[in-house]
Amino acid sequence: MTAVGGPKSKAAQVADVLRDEIKRMEPGERLPTQRELVDRFGFAGQTVQNGLSILRAEGLIESAGNLGNFVAGGAAGGDVRDDIKEIRSQIQALSERLAVLESAGRPGAA
Repeated sequence: MTAVGGPKSKAAQVADVLRDEIKRMEPGERLPTQRELVDRFGFAGQTVQNGLSILRAEGLIESAGNLGNFVAGGAAGGDVRDDIKEIRSQIQALSERLAVLESAGRPGAA
């Protein structure tokens, strides 16, 4: 795998292989984990992460944080983000309720 300017970086090699696989995947389908890709390619984690970053920059994949990377264009990425927003909202509401209960339980609280 060589380009006009010389050999491709390992990250570019990862991106090339995954780009070909993504063509055969459905939008919203989950990619292998970073750990699985490290084992598969035999490259350092940062190298694999850089390869995934190339694909994100190209708009081919979307990251859902700790949930992994997904083929772009599917509802899965958006659904996950919506779920995260909902969970954050619920945590905020529970935190506010807890603060009220804690203040009510203090001596001298009105």
